[in-house]
Amino acid sequence: MNAPVLDHEAFVTRGKDGTLRFEAAVEGMTCAACIGEIESALRSLPGLPHARVNYTNRRLFLEWRGEGFDLAGAFDRLRRMGYRLRPFELAEGEQAEQEASKRLLRCLAVAGFAAMNIMLLSASVWIGEGSDIDPSTRDMFHGISGLIALPAAAFAGQPFFQSAFSALRARRLNMDVPISLGVLLALGMSVYETLVHAEHAYFDSAIMLLTFLLLGRYLDAAMRRKTRAVAANLAALRAPVACRLSEDGAETMVPAQHLRRGDRILARPGERLPADGVIASGASALDQSIITGETALRPVGPGDLAYAGSLNHSGALIIAVETAGGETLFDEIERLLEKATASRSRYVRLADRVSQFYAPVVHLAALGSFLFWLSLGASFHDALVTAISVLIITCPCALALAVPAVQVVASGALFRGGVLLNAADAIERFAEVDTVVFDKTGTLTSANPVVVNGANIDSELFDLAAGLARGSSHPLARAVASARPGAAALSEITEEQGQGVRATARGLEARLGSPAYCGLGAEAAALGPLDPDVSLVAFRHGERIALFELRQALRPDAEETTASLLREGFRVVILSGDRPAAVEAVAVALGVEDWHGGLKPTEKVALLEELRRSGRRALMVGDGLNDAPALASAYASMSPIDATHLTQSAADAIFLGERLAPVTATLQTSARAKRIMRANLALSVVYNAIAAPLAMMGFLTPLIAAAAMSGSSMLVTLNALRAGGTASGKAGAANSDFGEARL
Repeated sequence: MNAPVLDHEAFVTRGKDGTLRFEAAVEGMTCAACIGEIESALRSLPGLPHARVNYTNRRLFLEWRGEGFDLAGAFDRLRRMGYRLRPFELAEGEQAEQEASKRLLRCLAVAGFAAMNIMLLSASVWIGEGSDIDPSTRDMFHGISGLIALPAAAFAGQPFFQSAFSALRARRLNMDVPISLGVLLALGMSVYETLVHAEHAYFDSAIMLLTFLLLGRYLDAAMRRKTRAVAANLAALRAPVACRLSEDGAETMVPAQHLRRGDRILARPGERLPADGVIASGASALDQSIITGETALRPVGPGDLAYAGSLNHSGALIIAVETAGGETLFDEIERLLEKATASRSRYVRLADRVSQFYAPVVHLAALGSFLFWLSLGASFHDALVTAISVLIITCPCALALAVPAVQVVASGALFRGGVLLNAADAIERFAEVDTVVFDKTGTLTSANPVVVNGANIDSELFDLAAGLARGSSHPLARAVASARPGAAALSEITEEQGQGVRATARGLEARLGSPAYCGLGAEAAALGPLDPDVSLVAFRHGERIALFELRQALRPDAEETTASLLREGFRVVILSGDRPAAVEAVAVALGVEDWHGGLKPTEKVALLEELRRSGRRALMVGDGLNDAPALASAYASMSPIDATHLTQSAADAIFLGERLAPVTATLQTSARAKRIMRANLALSVVYNAIAAPLAMMGFLTPLIAAAAMSGSSMLVTLNALRAGGTASGKAGAANSDFGEARL
């Protein structure tokens, strides 16, 4: 029976912005160097601007626009290169990875058992050389070693031999080719040496090499499995089915991905929500820790927003679906997590480029050493031993693992702390930050301010203002909208960044935003001094006006976070478009001396540019939409986005929840990760600079070469695990509920 044909196009999804996406599992990858090879091959195809591979879960991501990209052609190219693609299924992928891990463990057990026994026999030969061992006894020990080594290598070396064979069949080189060649040459020469009754055999070198390599690969697989578990736990919170209500109230169970905007769904107590939407009826308490990082239940009722992945605790809810089918906030969090572990920084790209050229260089170095020693009159045996040592010791495993392993561990640690990376080189830039710039509204203060003078606002104007406010993501606008949940949203709303929103209502222009934007500067000034924690939002509809007073509380740990940053030597600055008096009050409460209020978006950008010109590397922490220009102009940026517009954030990283401690934790984790990246790269370079010449000069036996090469790989892998350490103080655990208790 013929194998079923894969319909590639059926697995293509379309995003809100028209971007076409395709995800697939890649079979046949054996090392980090395969990533660059696959991506380079795909990016050379016309019409495909974005292609990335996540080595952690062997997942391929393709993104393109329009019809100019031939997906079937991409499949064919990878097939010719020796890779196989299949639809990505998390559960199936996990099962395959578990089987691969068990296979590695079995191979490691066989190689380790054989290595211990062969080393006992080799030690007997070495000791006997000092006491005139009988040649027949030596030959017997070599023969027994061969009987153990050959079947053990045939079994334990399968991961390397199969990978090398696939690469050669596809006319390419990978890191397993020199490894396999070195092992086979060592075994072949040892068999020959044993048959001709020579003094030396290298069965121990071949088996020890396989043992060390398998141990390194098993540790690497375990590290990546730990990081993958975060994504797997997140996926487990997805509701696979939904109870959809028809117009007559009939209930139908449907797959969650079949839901569409406007559908009504029923969420019973104990169920997870399958889509984002607005509660139409019912009252309950939701566990939204997957979204906010906070474990406290949130009471909800008609008009409140509810998000996919939230757990309904106490009452039945009927929800009007707003977003479903792969575009929910939950889906965006998953995509950001994948992007964080798949994206590669400049250090990773450098290591990848070097690793791609390493295999041919290794073969040339080994061949050159062999010919060089022959030309000097060395025996064929000695020249071949030197070539084998060069093949073994120059394998670029340590270099290929040096940086990707650190990035995977650090990204996983940040995610468990509630931080999602949105840029490939974010960790490196966060590590270089020396100034932290905070926006005030919705960043230092709570994202949920409250209207305090609603009773004094004309009811009709209040409804119009709330309807207009629904078109803005600004925390103050959301507070106005929340104060009148029954107000109908206006249509054709235009948002002017950093100023406000406008629309036409009943034939007249309506504006909501800063007093200056609404032409109410004089009226605002006439109110006289206000409490420092009160902010003003103005509304104008024709000639009718209203001024909303909103009270904002500081985030629970704002003072602790700024104090921690100042203690660690960071310069802390507050930039805000709010009233200078309100900004000053917050600055005084937090002990921040450098603050600026009443700023326009362009003025925030100008101040950040001034910091850059003065040599400062500023981290901007602000709302992902309203501070987009400032976020884009800063050296690095973060956004405290609680639940909305995740995909529109211009920030390099996003943190969820009501606390600011993830800012400190991110800076600490990034600094530690960069130190480890540099240490691993330095270790890899120094190792090769010392070991390769020694091997080429004939000073290292294959056994020593095997131990040195494998030891360097394991050392960088173990060193990478340090990048996941918890940051000091409460910062590192601030949002631990997000990644630990609730996943």
